[in-house]
Amino acid sequence: MKIIKYFIEFLFILILFFIFKLLGLKLASKFGSIIGGLLGPFFRSKKKIIENIKKALPDLDKKNIEVISKKMWKNYGRILSEYIFIKNFRNSKNEKIISVEGQEILEEIKNSGEPVVFVSGHFNNFELMAMQIEKSGINLATIYRPLNNIFLNLIMERLRIKYICKKQIKKGRSGTRDLIESFKKKYSIALMIDQRVSEGIKCNFFGHPALTTTIPSQLFKKFGCKIVPVYIERITDISFKIKISKPLIYEKETSIEEITLDLNKWLEKRILNNPSQWIWSHNRWK
Repeated sequence: MKIIKYFIEFLFILILFFIFKLLGLKLASKFGSIIGGLLGPFFRSKKKIIENIKKALPDLDKKNIEVISKKMWKNYGRILSEYIFIKNFRNSKNEKIISVEGQEILEEIKNSGEPVVFVSGHFNNFELMAMQIEKSGINLATIYRPLNNIFLNLIMERLRIKYICKKQIKKGRSGTRDLIESFKKKYSIALMIDQRVSEGIKCNFFGHPALTTTIPSQLFKKFGCKIVPVYIERITDISFKIKISKPLIYEKETSIEEITLDLNKWLEKRILNNPSQWIWSHNRWK
């Protein structure tokens, strides 16, 4: 039965993509926002989203929690609608659509020839971050988890490889080996650090223990590489600002636990900056 469900979902998304393409980027993003705002609250994940917001932001009242949830769903809808235009984003040279704060840091990384670890979370149209980093001339490999929907995953993987980042590393044990080999070949690594992992350590996140990836800290301990946080902010409907932070500096003796906690604190600050621009649907504290 699951295969039938996935195929129906796949057909529905294809129809939406067709409509979005007819509308053009600007109208499609608005339409996606409307769809996300209307349909999002009916998904099963609504309960988990509310729970997560309450857990992270316990002082918020019910009204403000609902506002964050609604805005998040609208942003989710925009992300879906914008995916079919990823080629346009890749080829665009218009800084009004994507501007980069910290371009000089990317230039330094590129010129050094040494790989770094870029870390971020699921903010706004998060795929644009890896796209812009690779577009700047840095050899990049991204870590991804395939979608459960095998039909939809085929399209998304193809779009990712063609327009976002050519080298994709699948999560898992074989992916870990590929990651190490890629790093040795001078590929910088980009990964999201805001989701629960099967192999990691319990680390405080908004005051609650959460299984957190240790890939950035382990790469630092093994190679002494720089860790570079990246954030993307939606400025208007279809314009974004990508912020490249200065590399985080750690002593050799800094433990994996300390680095992982520090990265969680960086995430917290970014989420608190604009809670509705982070995707709250993941079961982060399971």
